[in-house]
Amino acid sequence: MIERVLVAMDGSDLSERALRYALDGHPDAEITVLHVVGGASPMMGQAAGIALSEAGEDGIHDAAEPVFERAHEIAAEYDAAIETIVEAGRPARQIIDHAEGFDVVVLGTHSGSLADRLFVGNVAKTVFQRSPVPVTVVR
Repeated sequence: MIERVLVAMDGSDLSERALRYALDGHPDAEITVLHVVGGASPMMGQAAGIALSEAGEDGIHDAAEPVFERAHEIAAEYDAAIETIVEAGRPARQIIDHAEGFDVVVLGTHSGSLADRLFVGNVAKTVFQRSPVPVTVVR
C-alpha cells in the first residue's frame, strides 16, 4: 500500500498534472510536493546559485512560493492537505535524494521550452533511472 508520495513540481502544467494524478490515485496517502530552485543547467546553474546564495534562504522560499500556492489550490480542490519542501540545486539530484523516504515519486514528463529541455536535460529520465523507489511519470 502506498502511504507516502513525493510529487516534484516546477510550476509547469505537466507538474500540475502530476499532482492531480497523485491526489486522484492515492487519496489516502501523505503527499509531499518538492520544488527545486536553481542550478538546473550547467549554463545557468552557477548564476542561479550565486543569486540564490545572495538572497539566502528567504530567496529560495520566495522563488518557491508561487509553485506552492498553486499546489495548495489544487489540493484544496480534492479537499486534501499536502506538505511542501523547497531545495536549491539540480532538480534530478534533489528528487532522487528525497525519494528514499517515500513509496513512490510522481513527476511530469518534462517542462519548459525545447531549449530548456536541451540545456536542462531530461529530469524525468534521470529520476526514472536512478530513483531508489518506483517512479510514475505523468504526461
